[in-house]
Amino acid sequence: MLGKILVSFLSLLFSSTLLAQNLPGVHLRDARSREVLGFATLRPHEGTGGVLSDSTGFAAMPHAVHGSLWTVTLTGYQNQTFVWKGSADILLEPLDELLNEVVVSGTLRAMSRSESPVPVEVYTPKFFKQTGATGLLDGLRMANGVQAQTTCNVCGTADIRINGLDGPYTMILIDGMPIVSALSTVYGLQGIPTSLIERMEVVKGPSSTLYGSEAVAGVINIITRDVLCAPRFTADVQGTTQGEWSADLGGRFRLGKKADGLLSGNMYQFSNRLDVNGDNFTDMPLQQRYAAFGKIRFDRPKQRLAGVTARYVWEDRFGGEMQWKPEFYGSDSVYGEKIRTDRLEVLGQWQAPLRDTVVFSFSFNDHAQNSAYGKTLFNARQRVSFVQALWEKALGRRHQTAAGASVRHTWYDDNTPITAGPDGGDNAPSSVVLPGLFVQDDIKITAKHRLLLGLRFDHHPAHGAVWSPRANWKWSLSDAQTLRVSAGNGFRVANVFSEDHAALTGARQVVFEEKLEPEKSWNANVNWTAQFFPEFGLVGLDVSVFHTRFSNRILADYTVDPDLVVYRNLDGFGISQGISVRSDWSWAHGLRVSGAVTLLDVYVEEQGQRRPQLYAPGVSGNATISYTLPRWLLTIDGNASLTGPMHLPVQPNDFRSELSPWYVLAGLQFTRPWKNFEMYAGVRNLLNFLPQDPLMRPFDPFDKQANDPVSNPNGYTFDTGYNYAPMQGRRFYFGVRWKIS
Repeated sequence: MLGKILVSFLSLLFSSTLLAQNLPGVHLRDARSREVLGFATLRPHEGTGGVLSDSTGFAAMPHAVHGSLWTVTLTGYQNQTFVWKGSADILLEPLDELLNEVVVSGTLRAMSRSESPVPVEVYTPKFFKQTGATGLLDGLRMANGVQAQTTCNVCGTADIRINGLDGPYTMILIDGMPIVSALSTVYGLQGIPTSLIERMEVVKGPSSTLYGSEAVAGVINIITRDVLCAPRFTADVQGTTQGEWSADLGGRFRLGKKADGLLSGNMYQFSNRLDVNGDNFTDMPLQQRYAAFGKIRFDRPKQRLAGVTARYVWEDRFGGEMQWKPEFYGSDSVYGEKIRTDRLEVLGQWQAPLRDTVVFSFSFNDHAQNSAYGKTLFNARQRVSFVQALWEKALGRRHQTAAGASVRHTWYDDNTPITAGPDGGDNAPSSVVLPGLFVQDDIKITAKHRLLLGLRFDHHPAHGAVWSPRANWKWSLSDAQTLRVSAGNGFRVANVFSEDHAALTGARQVVFEEKLEPEKSWNANVNWTAQFFPEFGLVGLDVSVFHTRFSNRILADYTVDPDLVVYRNLDGFGISQGISVRSDWSWAHGLRVSGAVTLLDVYVEEQGQRRPQLYAPGVSGNATISYTLPRWLLTIDGNASLTGPMHLPVQPNDFRSELSPWYVLAGLQFTRPWKNFEMYAGVRNLLNFLPQDPLMRPFDPFDKQANDPVSNPNGYTFDTGYNYAPMQGRRFYFGVRWKIS
């Protein structure tokens, strides 16, 4: 009897499944994991009634009208609107706040963000698309506590600052490898297109325990697209009303039977000389940039890692007086800053066929720069090689241990006295080998408590042994609340010529008061994250309080003499401290709002006197809003960034204020998809904000009349460093994206 009932039940189930498969309907899946999504609600925009998907993710729609508009809703996912044209597969995007993204930056080991004892901020491609950003620097302007600061009004140099600290304190990684060298922090960052980014991970605070020198303010790890998950072909072309053009083309291919590849090309061009403020200088530099990117992943048994990535960037840029021509290169007739860079990057990794996880990684970059800043010629080249071996092993049920060794070799040469031989003789390029050892233990104390301990040892040939310890504690207060406490040490060895553009402009002479010692810092950070689930959707909250104290900090003093930049170690201490708050609100019907604010207090104290950090706004924040109109499939994205007053380099008796004004940069974008195409259009700098008097004495850039008491009674000299906002006013843009999956 029981057997007959079982057979009847299985027959009914099988016949029902066949019937469901033959019925018209949709299958619902997670857009990222491809898991089936059951019990989602499908409602038509006109008429009554609705459909509920079953446990297999299938929703039968036998009575749906062809061409009718439907919306799918499911808790934890963004609403999806589609036009009914027959059976189809529908992919639902998870709400970003609920994602357990896999992160690697905090521990060198892939783990979910919620489990990581190190607070890691994750930015997905959608973050960059919301503003139409085509390059990394433009996209970072909306990241909380991260400042893409333009440092020169003539050639448009910029750096990435975390919590108010200068760009060289931030380590930039590509796929976990330190690929961006000190020389390229000035120009190399602008050649990274957002189309290559799978996600971006940001760790604030010293990370020298894992990554060594330069990781003092924090780490930005750019994870490029996975070869296996990348679309078969992508294209993104954009133009602006000011004459900027950018294009990205990429595709995935199979390389024989044992490898998959990804190849892309990037172009950016701007050749329109603009002078809106009438100072006879270009408002933004003219640029031509071409880049090629390739990535190969090899098939290996047991999915062991093996792959290589390469990128080449060529750029030619110019900024200066409107009448400048190539024949004025390096002369004192007409002022111009012209820079050409060639950059090659190669990185890869290989996992040994062992029972334990042992991964060997390498990176290499070669950056060449030929430039003229007025009449000052600066030609430099830097090669950085990095090799690392990493071993991971679970020791018992509670310990996940990792240990490794690395060697970094930095070769640097330029045409300044810094690489001259003894007594200014034959050229003597700098060559530094920096070996290091590190170990860390990720201890799962209980289900709610996790402790990460780490220690790194580096040996610098000039400065000796450098120790970098750290500790991170994670307490899961509940399923929706987490508290993280971090403390650690950071160190950095500086090269001021390759990092500080003010040393190269020709406007000031560089003076070293003493032999520069490596900078050291101690940092403490408390981070609290929480999620709330009201009836309308989801609310996320992220709060961080941080404090960093520096010793031996290297200072660039502009106040001694308007013609000098004086470098020395700090005879005192430096402080970077503040609080950062971010909140995200998501409604089930598709509206998403986020806001963030960072309060900073960054200064140095020496001999009882406190001096504020230049270019570090005390208050900064940003806000975004996004909503999709289901009937028209039109997504509207708004964004705004607020920047409070920051201290700027001024000259004695300067008529310009030492503090910049409050200002807001706002943007608006409209996006509409059509099958494989997506069109978008928007406006940047909606309020048309422009900084005032960015250049001192632009009519005398070579200071030929600086000593004339009649025309220049205050003794002002030409200077390009007074900058606090982009020199681009309101501009509209239009773009098209094409993707073949």
